[in-house]
Amino acid sequence: MNRFWSWGLPAMIAPGLFAAPAGGAAAEYEGASWIPYHGYDRCISLQNGDCRVVLGHQFGGRPLEYSLNGINALYLSDEEKGYIYDPAAEKAANPTAGRFDIGPEKIVPPRPNLWLGQWTAEIVGPRQARLTSVEDEATGVQLIRNFTLADSGSKLICEQIIKNISAQTQKYCHWSRTFGNAGGVCVVPLTPGSRYPKNYILYRKGDNAMLFMPDDPNIVERNGCLLILAPPEHPKMGFDTYAGWLAYAEPNGLLFVKRYPTYPDRVYGEMAGFPLCVYYVPEFIELEPIGPWETIQPGGQASFTEEWELFPFESPKQGAEIDLAKVKRLAAAK
Repeated sequence: MNRFWSWGLPAMIAPGLFAAPAGGAAAEYEGASWIPYHGYDRCISLQNGDCRVVLGHQFGGRPLEYSLNGINALYLSDEEKGYIYDPAAEKAANPTAGRFDIGPEKIVPPRPNLWLGQWTAEIVGPRQARLTSVEDEATGVQLIRNFTLADSGSKLICEQIIKNISAQTQKYCHWSRTFGNAGGVCVVPLTPGSRYPKNYILYRKGDNAMLFMPDDPNIVERNGCLLILAPPEHPKMGFDTYAGWLAYAEPNGLLFVKRYPTYPDRVYGEMAGFPLCVYYVPEFIELEPIGPWETIQPGGQASFTEEWELFPFESPKQGAEIDLAKVKRLAAAK
């Protein structure tokens, strides 16, 4: 099992656009500020000399930018610029960029207030911020997301807390749904003992059938890793690897690494029981570490922490092989 640092339970704050200390003036912390961004007047910016993280709270609580040397690793759609969710509208926009959610996917109740609604945003320390959802009756939980950017480099700690605010026991899991820029190569390290004959499964488009003997030319195995070279015929893939990291070589010269804890002896709530999913279409790639199924008592909570890091990395040319040794070395860096 891989372990990551975790904050304690943050103080609960009434939902709104942003929060400030009781005196009314926002405290000043190094590397943290409020900025206009993507059509919104106030977003939180966490920055050091190398990296910037911009957090939005007006349309779900999520990173809108995660950039190294001015290059954003997240796919952020212009269609959602300045968007505010209206429950009375016939159709809602779909958030992009650094999305987080809860699962299991096929049994979690509809949760527009968590997924699309406005959150509270706070700057809580040097390069540290917190986003807090409403107390959601549909799911019986409140979500708290804590973000800490290192004082140099690009290491970003992302913690999601699921707090049971209901009178009943709740069962949910962490579900990361981060959008990266399409056109790159995804690297999934393998571990022994896979239940899948080819170390992954595909969800067939249209009927959600799970293909346990997939054969797609854009997914190849090489040196202990699965490489997703381009969008496959069926975009949703599941992996029962417990290596605790994945990497994505973006076409913009960045390597996006996610590290996360894995629990081989615990139950994972997705139907095929995997701790990692990738969804790859021509417009974007979705990088999805998944946490174990948590049983949360009334008043209790569960948390899951991901560690993100960006590195300069020469994007592989069409038909060329990615430098797997370098990817593994960077992914293992702490």
